[in-house]
Amino acid sequence: MAKKKGKTETGLEPNVAGLLCYVLGWVTGLVFLLMEKKDKFVRFHAIQSIIVFGAFNIVFVILWIFTWIPFVWIFFLVLVYIIGLFALILWIVLMLKAYAGKKYKLPIAGDIAAKNA
Repeated sequence: MAKKKGKTETGLEPNVAGLLCYVLGWVTGLVFLLMEKKDKFVRFHAIQSIIVFGAFNIVFVILWIFTWIPFVWIFFLVLVYIIGLFALILWIVLMLKAYAGKKYKLPIAGDIAAKNA
């Protein structure tokens, strides 16, 4: 069966697949990276999602560990919420940009994604 024009290997339009790369953070990024072998747009967003939200997950785990330290735990808890708010805003922006069909490159992760897509 021939692939329809404009569709990716997943059977989705590239902009929809790009958006879905971000829906569950690095998890859906990994799923789409493994499923999509040809479409550079989808692979770019998948790799960027893995890098960005994988890094956020690592930072959150480290900060939550530091919230167990007496006397300074409140500082780390506030930091978790500030970074979490930033991550939420970035997540929404990246999904909107991907759905609009734009290859929105973040400073470090976008460069790595562009090279490896």
